[in-house]
Amino acid sequence: MPILDLLVFFTYLLLVVGFGISFSFRKRTASDFTTGGGRLPSWAIGMSIFATFVSSISFLALPGNAYSGNWNGFVFSLSIPLAAWVAVRYFVPLYRNLGSESAYYFLEQRFGPWARIYASICYLLTQLARMGAIMYLLALPMQALLGWSIPVIILVTGLSVLIYSMLGGIEAVIWTDAIQGIILIGGALACLGVIFWEIPGGVSEVFQVAEANEKFSLGSFDLDFTTSTFWMVLVYGIFINLQNFGIDQSYVQRYLTAKTEKDAKRSTWLGSLLYLPVSFLFFFIGTSLFAFYQSQPLLLPDGTAGDKVFPFFIVNQLPAGITGLLIASIFAAGMSTVSTSINSSATVILSDHFKKYIQPNPSEKTSLLVLKLSSLGMGLLSILVGFAFNGVASALDAWWALSSIFSGGILGLFFLGLLGKTKKPQAILSVTLGVLVIAWMSLSSGWVKIGFPESLVNPFHSNMTIVIGTMTIFLAGFGLTQLSRKKNLHS
Repeated sequence: MPILDLLVFFTYLLLVVGFGISFSFRKRTASDFTTGGGRLPSWAIGMSIFATFVSSISFLALPGNAYSGNWNGFVFSLSIPLAAWVAVRYFVPLYRNLGSESAYYFLEQRFGPWARIYASICYLLTQLARMGAIMYLLALPMQALLGWSIPVIILVTGLSVLIYSMLGGIEAVIWTDAIQGIILIGGALACLGVIFWEIPGGVSEVFQVAEANEKFSLGSFDLDFTTSTFWMVLVYGIFINLQNFGIDQSYVQRYLTAKTEKDAKRSTWLGSLLYLPVSFLFFFIGTSLFAFYQSQPLLLPDGTAGDKVFPFFIVNQLPAGITGLLIASIFAAGMSTVSTSINSSATVILSDHFKKYIQPNPSEKTSLLVLKLSSLGMGLLSILVGFAFNGVASALDAWWALSSIFSGGILGLFFLGLLGKTKKPQAILSVTLGVLVIAWMSLSSGWVKIGFPESLVNPFHSNMTIVIGTMTIFLAGFGLTQLSRKKNLHS
């Protein structure tokens, strides 16, 4: 790797870590650590929400998706404005008025302590799996780009993020997210500019090759939920984004970092709507890469997989310096997601467990110590989870299965609390039923190896797990509530 690229990459890494650490020199309270004292500007919060949306997985997977197939995955982005409208209309006012930095305090108010414990533990498990998967999947292309071993890349990524997240709190996370979001967009634009500059025939060649190969297709419009049709991806996107905006601690925490409710709504719109053109950019990079190598096939080794074409282009086609910027962009995407998970997990441990069950009224000094130790513990555990992913046949499949099981039931419970009059017993029964359905949908294909009948395997696309799981919990809770009311009327 050229010295200039290494210089750009390490300069970025040192600047981000140093900038994050600089927040630790200020006099801070626990509230500063978890919500920034509620005084952060809306544009920075919006950029942070956007950076959290774009993980290193999407940075590399979206161009690979467009290169190998079409723009079916872009339909996910089209669902974001609807979910953002619901968030701005209902979720932001709800959490701003509750007076708690925990996203799961609301569930306790509706259904009792068990709901808060259930949701917060599921959230912590999900974040561990998420951080480990992101660091491992980030290490795969970085191994090809940097030549380092996978464990070393996981360790460098994890420790870099851990240091500034633990010392700087949410302010460090949001401000570094904002910088990383700008670097990420700059890197992607630079990459597209190089493709346009170097492809024979220029931009028009990209459109001609793409149209000839139906690369801009959004997928089939059939009402089929067993394959990746337009409607399947749209419904999946709506549920995933409602889950993000409605019950994900990292998003809820950002609603509270803004000075006013109006600023919180503005930042939600900014972060979510910015993802639309940027994901468009990533898909367009993938399509442009397809045209680039179709017109110059000798530049790409035979048999290169779709998701490895973008890293190959970064290493072999970009000029020195720009390669370093792109590698920094990929790291930026991964670091912003992991730092958010570390900070939000520490907040959950303090609010939902330490204050609740160990020491109800801790001093500022004790609260800050718990937050920093929790950040350290979650960061180190996530590195170990990242190591554990090394050797798993499909880390992405493992992550999807784990995240479906851990987080699938919370959205349904949240809707029951928000929209219905369901009581505690009906809620417990509904969540139990929903988790069983989610486990069947996520794992039944693997059970065939141990004798499970193939005819009983989940027939739907795996992305439908969160949709059907959530609907099962909501409809079961609604139905049980109606039955209970009728029974009470007749007794």
